[in-house]
Amino acid sequence: MNMIPGMYITLMPVILAGILNMIFVKTPFYKRWKYPIDGGRCFSDGKRIFGDNKTWIGFFSMIVISILTSVLWGEFCKVTDLEKMNELYVIYRNDFWYNVSVGAYFGFSYMLFELPNSFVKRRIDIEPGKTQNILFFVIDQIDSLFGVMLILFVTSRIPVWKYFLYIIVGGFTHISINLVLYRLKVRRNL
Repeated sequence: MNMIPGMYITLMPVILAGILNMIFVKTPFYKRWKYPIDGGRCFSDGKRIFGDNKTWIGFFSMIVISILTSVLWGEFCKVTDLEKMNELYVIYRNDFWYNVSVGAYFGFSYMLFELPNSFVKRRIDIEPGKTQNILFFVIDQIDSLFGVMLILFVTSRIPVWKYFLYIIVGGFTHISINLVLYRLKVRRNL
């Protein structure tokens, strides 16, 4: 298996879900139901826990969209014979319920692993959706990848070195996609 193309074939449902979720959060439906996870509450330091950008609808939409992209990508892999390059199907069969469950886990872990970064950024007065320096820019690009790759690590039993390689490749991909979405005005900032 050619490693880098195989990584993209494996990660495609999450890549697509991330893009679609960014588009979804621009819709009037999202804005109508936007409610912060922290409910506007502050931590003991008097600062917001996560901020306005971490919402319940954004959290759950990522799960739903990840399920949909995982199911559709699984079907696409079947008809194009990409299954053998997809590490999700090394141990488990490419079937509907497996793709539903792995999609749900991907979406949940993606959003869950963004929360600690938001928490820390609120403590040091970085506005929601902004980055202060290169360190936080990189962390913003890879925080969710740690969770997604943890799911891949458990389901596919990839070696630890490959877990980190996925994070590096995923980080570069995330930055590239964000640059394109910024140029297309889907993202307001990088």
